[in-house]
Amino acid sequence: MWLGIDVSTTASKALLLDEEGVVRAVGRSAHTLQTPRPGWSEQSPDEWWRATQHAIREACEEAGCTGDDIRGVGLSGQMHGLVALDGDQNPIRPAILWNDGRAADECDLIRARLGLGSLIRHTGNDAFAGFTAPKLLWMRTHEPDLFDRIQHVLLPKDYIRLKLSGELATDRAGAGGTLLLDLESRDWSEPVLKALELPMEWFPRTYEGTDMTGRVSADAARLTGLKAGTPIVAGGGDQAAQAVGVGAIKPDVFALTIGTSGVVFAPTEQPFVDPHGRVHAFPNAIPDMWHVMGVMLSAAGSLQWYRDTLAPGVGFDELIAEADSISPGSEGLTFLPYLSGERTPHANPNARGAFIGLSLAHSRGHLTRAVLEGVAFGLKDNLELLRNAGLAMPAELRASGGAMGSALWGQILSDVLAISLVTVDASEGAALGAAMLAGTGCGGWANIDEAAKNTVRTGPIIAPSATGSASYSAAYERFTSLYPALHPSTD
Repeated sequence: MWLGIDVSTTASKALLLDEEGVVRAVGRSAHTLQTPRPGWSEQSPDEWWRATQHAIREACEEAGCTGDDIRGVGLSGQMHGLVALDGDQNPIRPAILWNDGRAADECDLIRARLGLGSLIRHTGNDAFAGFTAPKLLWMRTHEPDLFDRIQHVLLPKDYIRLKLSGELATDRAGAGGTLLLDLESRDWSEPVLKALELPMEWFPRTYEGTDMTGRVSADAARLTGLKAGTPIVAGGGDQAAQAVGVGAIKPDVFALTIGTSGVVFAPTEQPFVDPHGRVHAFPNAIPDMWHVMGVMLSAAGSLQWYRDTLAPGVGFDELIAEADSISPGSEGLTFLPYLSGERTPHANPNARGAFIGLSLAHSRGHLTRAVLEGVAFGLKDNLELLRNAGLAMPAELRASGGAMGSALWGQILSDVLAISLVTVDASEGAALGAAMLAGTGCGGWANIDEAAKNTVRTGPIIAPSATGSASYSAAYERFTSLYPALHPSTD
């Protein structure tokens, strides 16, 4: 079997995939999230490691296997997080996560140092507060004593790699999200590091997603139950691994993921750079491929916030059932899902969510449906962004994530996007993709194409309804008009 580990925002997950491409077990152990100030988001790297140990043991127990049955390990995890280590390879402070918006001023500094055009040419991206590089500059300004102790910089999943193997390494897809990688060469950018005065030696060696980066150490074997010497491949950042897990591995198949965040993912065979930096461009987890992404920060996270804040104790199924009785457009009620700021198309960590158009006629069902629709509109913004940047629209859009467990939300998404959604049986797509990368890198499959043919299983297709798609046209226009109208009030 192959083990895929996904260090997500909410939990560490361990998935076991057998040689027939069947998922045998999934272990999971939750993470806690710290928000010491509004707009800040942090986690303990050592909590990730404890959770990973638990998840691996749980998966092995469920599958009835031992470490001897596992031939390779692949890693995935939340992107952009800053894990700063001292000379003893211990965390200096809690990790600063992908959805942390404190480094907005540092983004301006990066643009000033490099020039926006030069930054985009080197890295494929504009500066966003969630990326790793701005966080490092924030530490230099606001935590100089801690900054001076830094000897190594890792991404979240690479801290787990370090604990498993003792090796400092990263995958190129994940490294692309630091804003410090040269997009074309797929390695650290000396001009960018020099301009930002960051030492090259802080950053680990980069690898393709199927490359071996080390082996499970004796200490890690004792803690996890894995066999010492088991190969560990590079893997990929969560969205790149997720795309592998759903089979979005060719340019004519895009991936739509609705987890805490929402992502529209487009594989490309060459580096694709939007000269305005409106979309994210990174290397792919698949060797010699790249990808382009649009990312909204609060997708299913918006529904979670809504339930926890306005309907605590009420089940999601009950809320969705109430929303199902409401007509498309929520009778003029619109929800803006910018609860954590926004990445694309609005590069603004200070953007804020809102319900607009409330009246005495609106019920809880209207509010719930407005949240579902607002997330769908945000994803449409991102699909349109890719189209306007020059990408051909896909022959197939493969959809996965928590939202696809709801028939209503799936139909809303299809109607708003005006495209059929091919559902994929991949509840833990990033962990599955990591396991597929491990299986390919360790010789279980000849390449990712073969791994996908043996592993990825598509489900029902959700087609847009004629009445639904037509009814959302005016509602989407209303949605797109609200951000520019409200933007001045959030500055």
